[in-house]
Amino acid sequence: MKSKKFIKIAKEVINLEINALIKLKNSFDNSFNLAVNQILKCQSKIILCGVGKSGLIANKIAATLSSVGTPAFYLSASDSSHGDLGSISKKDILILISNSGETNELKNVIQFAKRNKILLIGIVSKKDSILYKSSDIKLLIPKAVEAGSIIPTSSTTSQLALGDALAIATMKQRKFNKRDFKKIHPSGSLGAQLKTVEDIMLTGKAIPFVDENIKMKKALKILSLKKLGFLLVRNKKKITCGIITDGELRRFSQKNQNLHDIKVKEVMTKNPIGIHKDELAAKALSIMNNKKITSLCVYEKKNKFKTIGVLHIHNILQSNIS
Repeated sequence: MKSKKFIKIAKEVINLEINALIKLKNSFDNSFNLAVNQILKCQSKIILCGVGKSGLIANKIAATLSSVGTPAFYLSASDSSHGDLGSISKKDILILISNSGETNELKNVIQFAKRNKILLIGIVSKKDSILYKSSDIKLLIPKAVEAGSIIPTSSTTSQLALGDALAIATMKQRKFNKRDFKKIHPSGSLGAQLKTVEDIMLTGKAIPFVDENIKMKKALKILSLKKLGFLLVRNKKKITCGIITDGELRRFSQKNQNLHDIKVKEVMTKNPIGIHKDELAAKALSIMNNKKITSLCVYEKKNKFKTIGVLHIHNILQSNIS
């Protein structure tokens, strides 16, 4: 077979799946609203179950729901008949996924749900199936032509898209935001990029504060002790009014022989650049790059000159933020 034909086959597969998604998009009715509302009301967990390729889709949907604030787990339909049905409680919601709705392994799960009055949401393509007839909420996926005819392709694409729609609808209703996402995704590149300034800033005694009226001789000792390469200058009201960096000191000392006897406020650069504690650390890095600086003052609320922390570029780089 010529390689050009492979591309033609690929496009045919994609077109069939696109057509399936268009049919799905046009099929939504109030059953979807009912499903979302029941998921939002659930005080326990969402159990997703399927067989074969539908089982793989169920597993992925469970992972997606969990990642956006809805506790969800995958249950193997095959294992459920050998004791795993005990993992389902009466307060759970059971979502069964099957293209035909007649898969033998699901029948025991359906019977268990009905016997224990567990809310059953069915994702299925056939109205005359056991799953469709048994479901409390019926999410009917329009029949679609499978790519290759004999294996689930268009149908599983539709199942996956429907699961994503359920997850995003519940996420938006819960007002699940980046800060919430970060809490349950602490690792990996996504977790790193969602870290806020507050997550990595230095606080308390680590902040290199000095009073504006002390002599540079004393300030230099503090600079050496803190090992950050800069000092934050405060006035009597504990308001940050300036900053002194290593680079500024070198330039100043070249022009002034008696650096040690000069007051800090005569050396400092006024009004240092700050950032709010809730901003993303990635934004802080962008500010540093644009301003060609290596540190930022951190504030909260609207008190821009009431420093609660400091952020050094090393803190950002050590957190794998880029």
